[in-house]
Amino acid sequence: MDEKHFLTIKDIAKALNISPSTVSRALKNNTKISPETRKLVQNYALLNKYKPNQLAVSLLTKQTSIIGVIVPELANHFFSAALSGMELVAEEHGYTVIVCQSLEDYYKEVKNVQTLIKAQVSGVLISQSKTTVQHYEHFTELLENKIPVVFFDRISTGINTAKVVVDDYSGTFGAVEYMIKTGCKRIAFFSAPINLEISKNRRNGYLDALRRYNLATDSGLIRFADDKKLGYERAMEVLREPNPPDAFMAMNDYTASGILVAVKELGLRVPDDVSVCGFSNSNISQDTDPMLSTVDQHPAKIGEEAMKLLLDKINHKNDPKTERNKIIKTTLILRQTTRRLITD
Repeated sequence: MDEKHFLTIKDIAKALNISPSTVSRALKNNTKISPETRKLVQNYALLNKYKPNQLAVSLLTKQTSIIGVIVPELANHFFSAALSGMELVAEEHGYTVIVCQSLEDYYKEVKNVQTLIKAQVSGVLISQSKTTVQHYEHFTELLENKIPVVFFDRISTGINTAKVVVDDYSGTFGAVEYMIKTGCKRIAFFSAPINLEISKNRRNGYLDALRRYNLATDSGLIRFADDKKLGYERAMEVLREPNPPDAFMAMNDYTASGILVAVKELGLRVPDDVSVCGFSNSNISQDTDPMLSTVDQHPAKIGEEAMKLLLDKINHKNDPKTERNKIIKTTLILRQTTRRLITD
């Protein structure tokens, strides 16, 4: 056989003196074909390195064995870890994953969607960008093209489809409650844009924890800061005020790392003078000095569950039972930036 010639179903049929349709069914492990013939065909295909013509399959079925994933930023630990979970499940089911980054840009996210539609992907997993506020037409277009969609982490409440989220409310409530029990009374909350559902849920968890323990809420302690630079700048501002906070609940670990720099620059001790808690349990949480207490989101688990939901939707199209949501519980990881809880 010519070195450049790829083995086809017709080649296998000719070599084994059976029909191409029998070969096709045997390769798909169709039980209508005898076990002996299935084994004969599959062994021949394996020994001769047969690879299915994916282009021909996609033209016939109008879809590929490809899953599209849209994330805000691959460099972010949460999204890279979630992607690992997705790929693990996809590979087990014979799917390939292609990843698009919106880079927190609405218009780039729209282009990502158009690219995946043109690629005839089997389904799409999406975590929306910060700048996707009110316009969801591009997501609707996926559904109009019969492409199943599952949102994860940053969800779109305007689209009726399955979603996988972390329990942001309980995760934040538990972390703030812990700091209150260690003696903290003025806890600042540094948030991401409030249009994101995760920001609303974490803010509500923070506020409800203060209310539960009869601590006054101070709007001056709630600031927008969702990266290291802003965390540092906003922390410097509030710590220089007449009645500074004695603790910080940060939107993520990057923000918390910026807060730590500010606290130390001002000569304050962590956690004796100021406690700091992040959210994510990213790699940076163990690289800070001191090491950061944080809320673990279990991103790989989120990725796995999101992919399982999507594959279920692909395999059971039009089944309303696939339009379900999953909530992943968080874990509070206590390290060196929060005080120890003294119990009797």
